Amino acid sequence: MNYFIDKLIDGIEKKKSHICVGLDPHLDQLPPSMLKNALDNPESKRLALARVIRIFNQTIIDNIAEVAVAVKPQMAFYEVLGNFGISVLEETVKYAKNKGLIVILDGKRNDIGSTARAYAEAYLGDGKLETTGGEVKYAKEVIADAITINPYFGFDGIEPFISREERGAFPLVRTSNPGAGELQDLKLADGRKLYQEVGRLVEKWGKEVRGENNYSNLGAVVGATYPGELKQLRKLMPHTYFLIPGYGAQGGRTDDVLAGFNEDGLGALINSARGIIFAYSREPWSEEYEEDEYGQAARAAAIQMRDEINQALE
Repeated sequence: MNYFIDKLIDGIEKKKSHICVGLDPHLDQLPPSMLKNALDNPESKRLALARVIRIFNQTIIDNIAEVAVAVKPQMAFYEVLGNFGISVLEETVKYAKNKGLIVILDGKRNDIGSTARAYAEAYLGDGKLETTGGEVKYAKEVIADAITINPYFGFDGIEPFISREERGAFPLVRTSNPGAGELQDLKLADGRKLYQEVGRLVEKWGKEVRGENNYSNLGAVVGATYPGELKQLRKLMPHTYFLIPGYGAQGGRTDDVLAGFNEDGLGALINSARGIIFAYSREPWSEEYEEDEYGQAARAAAIQMRDEINQALE
């Protein structure tokens, strides 16, 4: 089983879970006591905050590893801390993979030609580079399983990210933000909307990288906050696995994401970030868990999400 998508589905079936936990460490929502200790530290504030995020992430991962199938670190929250943040991101990827989790980097990367290949090598590569003198190998400990990408460059910008059968990519098709429709709902000459054509192309582009389960290594990001569009895209893209953000804190509900699944009970990986990792500060978990029990609160929220989705699929 070398295909990324088969590995993902195997994890889903073994854990009986369709959830992905977004590791988006908003500094203003981290446990206040952890932040206070960091900011009182005379060392570099970026270094101190990076250490807090490392501890926070590892605690979350320890608590959700048996419940979730995947984690999705949003790269911006690490990049903002410079090299210290990038180091924590690498440590987080390695830690999550050692705990048996699929790691999907959320970076919306892409470009043209050699730049797209460089992005693919940076985040999904195996430590081999081509130079004028031939192939150069270098040590690389951390390799993500998949990454979110921008499909705007066409297939030549997609291909580098799916050139390895053990890696996957999730291009943006219909996003969950309020302003998404400004571009994604633009009408084409035949009356279809732009996101529908992007979805058709993604299904086509992924045809050659389908695994044993007949799903493709080329998935799609489709937001939970637009259930009508989700239903349309599911019919249009039967072999494409959906990564569905927007569940929980962004307003997406269990009923909203059901349209993302196929009749086989597969086809959708549902992501929640703030609703799980910051559950300690949200009802009903804030009444049960103290601030320093943020890991246990995250586990409880993940279990509830898993069970609600499973029950709805029955």
